[in-house]
Amino acid sequence: MIELRGGKTAPRLLEDLNSYDPRRPSTVGFNLLVNLPKQHENGELPMTVTPHKNQCRHRWDIKDNQYHLPLIIGRPDPKAVSTVAAFCERCRCHLDLSIEFPSSGASPCPTQESPLHHFVYRPEMSKPRLKPGNAARIDPSADWEDLLWFQCSTMQCSAKLKIHMRSPRLRPNWIELLTDKDLIKSRANKAMSTDLARFEGHAVPFPSEVLSNLRTYILNAFKDNNRRTIAANNKRWLLCLGDPCAELLEYIGFVREQDDWLVPCPDTSASPPVSNPVNVLLEDVEKELLALLLQRPDDEKRASKVQYGLTSASQYLAKALGADKYDQNPSSRTNTSHEEEHPFYPSLGAKLDFHDDLIGFSYQRQLLSDPEGTPYYLEALQGIADGRKSEDLQTSVAIEASSGKVSAQDIRKAYNALGLDLGSEYLDDDHIIGTFQSRAADSPRQEPELRRALQIIGQHRSSHRIQFMASKTVTNLEQALSWLGATDDIDDNFVVAMYKVKEEENPAEEATARHAVSLIAQHRNSGALKQWLETGVLGEVDMDVGQAYNRLQIDDTSIDDSIVLATFQLHYQEAPSQVDDLRSALKAIAKDRNSSILNNFLLSSMTTSKYPLAEWPVGLRNIGNTCYLNSLLQFYFTIKPFRELVLDFEKHKRDVNADKLTKNTIGSRNVSKQEVQRAQKFVCKLQKLFHSMITSPTTFVEPELELARLTLLSQPVEADLRRSSTTGGKRPSLGEINGRPVLGPLALPIPDLVDNKIDTNKNVSESGMEGIGGDGDEDRSSEPTLLGNDLEEEAADQEMPDLIPEQSQQDRANLTPSEAAAERSTTPEHSLNPLEESSPTRNNRQRPLADEDRELPDLHGPSTAEDVGIEPPSRPPPCPPRPQPEENNDKIIRQEIQMGAQQDVTEVISNVLYQLECAIEATSFDTSGEQIDQIKDMFFGKSKSYTQNLRGDFETKEQFFSYLFVDVASGPKNIYEALDGAFDVQQVQVDGTYQPQYSTISQLPPVLNILVQRAQYDQKQRSAFKSLNHLELEETIYMDRYVDSDDKDLIQRRKESWEWKQQLRQLEARREDLMQTDLKIDVPDLLHTTTGYLEQLSKEDEIGSTAALEQAIKQAAVEAEEELDSIKTHIEGLTASIRRQFLDRQTLPYRLQSAFIHRGSAASGHYWIYIRDFKRNLWREYNDETVSAVIQRSQIFDEDKNPRPATPYFLVYVRDDLKDEFVDPVCRDVLEQAETQNAVMDDVVEDQAGSCEAPVQGGQGTTAVSGSWFEADYVKPQPW
Repeated sequence: MIELRGGKTAPRLLEDLNSYDPRRPSTVGFNLLVNLPKQHENGELPMTVTPHKNQCRHRWDIKDNQYHLPLIIGRPDPKAVSTVAAFCERCRCHLDLSIEFPSSGASPCPTQESPLHHFVYRPEMSKPRLKPGNAARIDPSADWEDLLWFQCSTMQCSAKLKIHMRSPRLRPNWIELLTDKDLIKSRANKAMSTDLARFEGHAVPFPSEVLSNLRTYILNAFKDNNRRTIAANNKRWLLCLGDPCAELLEYIGFVREQDDWLVPCPDTSASPPVSNPVNVLLEDVEKELLALLLQRPDDEKRASKVQYGLTSASQYLAKALGADKYDQNPSSRTNTSHEEEHPFYPSLGAKLDFHDDLIGFSYQRQLLSDPEGTPYYLEALQGIADGRKSEDLQTSVAIEASSGKVSAQDIRKAYNALGLDLGSEYLDDDHIIGTFQSRAADSPRQEPELRRALQIIGQHRSSHRIQFMASKTVTNLEQALSWLGATDDIDDNFVVAMYKVKEEENPAEEATARHAVSLIAQHRNSGALKQWLETGVLGEVDMDVGQAYNRLQIDDTSIDDSIVLATFQLHYQEAPSQVDDLRSALKAIAKDRNSSILNNFLLSSMTTSKYPLAEWPVGLRNIGNTCYLNSLLQFYFTIKPFRELVLDFEKHKRDVNADKLTKNTIGSRNVSKQEVQRAQKFVCKLQKLFHSMITSPTTFVEPELELARLTLLSQPVEADLRRSSTTGGKRPSLGEINGRPVLGPLALPIPDLVDNKIDTNKNVSESGMEGIGGDGDEDRSSEPTLLGNDLEEEAADQEMPDLIPEQSQQDRANLTPSEAAAERSTTPEHSLNPLEESSPTRNNRQRPLADEDRELPDLHGPSTAEDVGIEPPSRPPPCPPRPQPEENNDKIIRQEIQMGAQQDVTEVISNVLYQLECAIEATSFDTSGEQIDQIKDMFFGKSKSYTQNLRGDFETKEQFFSYLFVDVASGPKNIYEALDGAFDVQQVQVDGTYQPQYSTISQLPPVLNILVQRAQYDQKQRSAFKSLNHLELEETIYMDRYVDSDDKDLIQRRKESWEWKQQLRQLEARREDLMQTDLKIDVPDLLHTTTGYLEQLSKEDEIGSTAALEQAIKQAAVEAEEELDSIKTHIEGLTASIRRQFLDRQTLPYRLQSAFIHRGSAASGHYWIYIRDFKRNLWREYNDETVSAVIQRSQIFDEDKNPRPATPYFLVYVRDDLKDEFVDPVCRDVLEQAETQNAVMDDVVEDQAGSCEAPVQGGQGTTAVSGSWFEADYVKPQPW
């Protein structure tokens, strides 16, 4: 059962307050005022708690001397406390409601953004009478109190609400004395019997007379400063009250003086709201007596001739809560019949009569207050939208769904679609993925629906593995063509046309459509489609091979490549201006022939450069949507300590057999042996690329596919891909029935020889201001890759005898019971009995081993058939499968690279840094056991967050970060304005309340990375888009304002800056109100237009004189113009003050070193990078294969005015005092052709031997010494 922890809007809370009766507790512990309706997992309607048969529907009346409402009309005064004192005329319980605004700088609700208070319960401050489990122990006759605290959840409002309810003052036995006719008659007869003559003519009083007389005594006490005495022989006193009521009278404040009685003595000079206990008691009793009078029969009230009246407190309560005026649903104003309120409304903290906009507001507040309840709140919103048939609400539901949110109903349907039990505690990711794969294999036509269900389950469980598995809808050429509804023989123009059709049908699938086009472009190697993906303009469409031969005037298509090339050169000499058309023809022929001669010629024309090769960086070839990867690799190459670490990797390489490996943590996680081996393989590939970038005699080099795969794919993602490929193969055919194939079962997988312990966590969390370690309390190993080439290489290196025992021991501690059982089934002591000869799976289980597998059984025990009790086979083994062609392996890797290219930028960066840390030895460890190494010294800083707790103290938390996160969604900003967003004070939820939090930097890194968030969502278009707002960059920034410090002046400046920004936001909101109207003109222009219209009507005698009205409107227009001018002046002044606030704090300079640039949409586009060469005072543009000098500085720093502007996406700043030491973009030692061939042969030897050492050729641009690359001692930079 889901327990909802959201809040309630003020009208909802007031509605529940009218029905909340602490006297009649719910037997299930449900508190109407505090709790939201509970919702069952099985999809039943929310629970409705059956009210007690005597539960009171309160009718609140005001207590005149105890309430204080400073402002009834207009906005509440944040400096005043509003108090409403009321009592229920039905059950006589008392209510004290007060609302205060503790923060002087708050902007109380209602505002344009928050039209109503949204109150969340504060349990730590409350003292409720009703608590879970104590309902049965409450004595209904005892006095009681119920104290509940709430706080408004909106960030700009600090309202705190106290609801204090008390039991009636008059106890049941006292009420009986005052209203029971028999007791009154007995009391009166006794008094009259003492002196019959004196009481002659007096009758027994009615209960209404008794109540009225006692009330009169109390009222008179307030009118006389002198304490009055009631004589002992007062006839009215003796008939109505007398000594039998002494206990009640003394409780109220009457005092016996011998035989007489003194009336109570209140403070008659006190002005409302009174707090004197005597005054409060007397008014409470007086109001209760009046309520009892109202309950008497009409004939009694007429006979007593009592004048009385009560004032309803409803309007006072509503005004105090800001709930007296709100937009209502139009149908609720005209529908006078009683309509039952669906439980979805109170679940959202809303009311039935809410306007659609307020329903949406309530939904959004619930999400912020209770994110875990999002699925049910979305279901409630959807139910209300469908019930009302509201297009606006249905649009909101669609927007929420397109943004990735799923409703509780969707979640239930998703689990049902896969035949899974939502409430099962034994359900894990492996089981869910396995079930999906099995059902998809059984019902291929239902795969899209099953994949959608899997996507929803992945979102519900926050499982990266499941979501990744579900997202693989278009992963190869066949799927891309099928998804677009195209065939392989259509031309590029038609592919783009089909894309546009798909985009118009469903804008939310733009990313999938672009990916499909990208796969087709890669398969065809189509420059036209690649240009269209990058710029939106279709490039030159590849020429048909027949057209190509005709263009070159070649009749015999069988001629030799050399003759084709000679023909091309002849045409080029005759018409050089047609070189592009001629090259297209030659390219088509080369592609058709798969000619290495023609392709090498086409490629060679790109290797010329106007820059000297030995003094200029090389480019990186785009191997298929890897422009971002190329930019990232170029950046890392220019960071000298990073490059030296990679080139001199052998010196820093981690010992994978070291005992301390099991204790090592990176990002608060244990590091497994498989992770280290994969990471070291990655560094070896990176080292090889860096070596090529140094020595290549061409203007660009091509990264290996394997390096791209290791860079873009983290180990868990790679394992998911491999696992899906092993379980998603074709199933054997058993023949046909009525023309339809009958598929057999999938073959059993070969048992792994090592533990396949799965860790579904990322290799490292997004390490922004949240730090690199996530929760920091998990201690798990990452998932090893499936067995394959890596295992064979390890066996060749003779490391396999150490692999199995160490890893199995390391992972075994983290296995779940089911995983442990699975592990035991593969160990010798739990091995399965040999299969009988007739077993249908015998051939699968006892297959002959390939040569490379024959020694592996020794790792777990005996390897001979006699040792394991298996008889020798009676027939020769089948032929082993032939190795797959190399191009098939490349195709698989390219598909995996395409999936990796869909990863978030931060995930790729985190994967690179994490693998580097896994591959190298630690230099030290911090107090938590976290590894400290060269990577952390270069790229990681530490942030410290300050969060105010409920006691008013600030709690701190320090953690690593590898980049700062900035946002430009709200509009153009300069770099400081963007950075401020990561450090300024904000309101965060702490124990159900919102408290201030801000951040500082406690340790600055030498290399400071800044991620610019540009992906946004357009609610009108229902699609994602890229924010194109300009980010004004500075070549030098000063970080003084953000560092952690005890400097009181710096702290005070921050606080002033925060206050100015709050004022700035309020002014900008007001300016927007005055500038935006439905007619798309500002308010002054609207008023002037109205005046002109009235003047025209008056002149045409359409209406009478409008002079007074025109004058009033003109005056309003002038006032609006003056207000706009005033706002503009204040905004300019505040903006200038904010920018000047820290100008004299410039002791920590950072210089801009790299700017990653993106041109395109949120779903696709092209990346390149600008990198600064400080030594040569030069900026270069690295755009895949091309590296060129930047002539105009404005190319980087000025705003791009194009419709599809190039915008910075990722920025790198370097400490000014370390820039020469850390930044070295040019590192070249160009080899001659013979040396290049030798280096290639050395690479072949290196691949075969598994070594990372590369041959060193001394020369300019290197630090070459014998043994390995760059063996310079590492010097840790001193922190600021």
